[in-house]
Amino acid sequence: MTQLCPLCAAPASPANAPFCSPRCRDRDLLNWLGEGYRLPGREGVTEALDTVENRD
Repeated sequence: MTQLCPLCAAPASPANAPFCSPRCRDRDLLNWLGEGYRLPGREGVTEALDTVENRD
């Protein structure tokens, strides 16, 4: 079974696996670096860090 590129669904290339090309590999990296992908988190966590009691 041929693995497909997660971005464009073209057949993956062994040199760029799991992507089909350097272009798709770079697009995926830019999504991570540019916050295109986000993991859900708890709300209110950053508010607790901004209080006077938590400052050094």
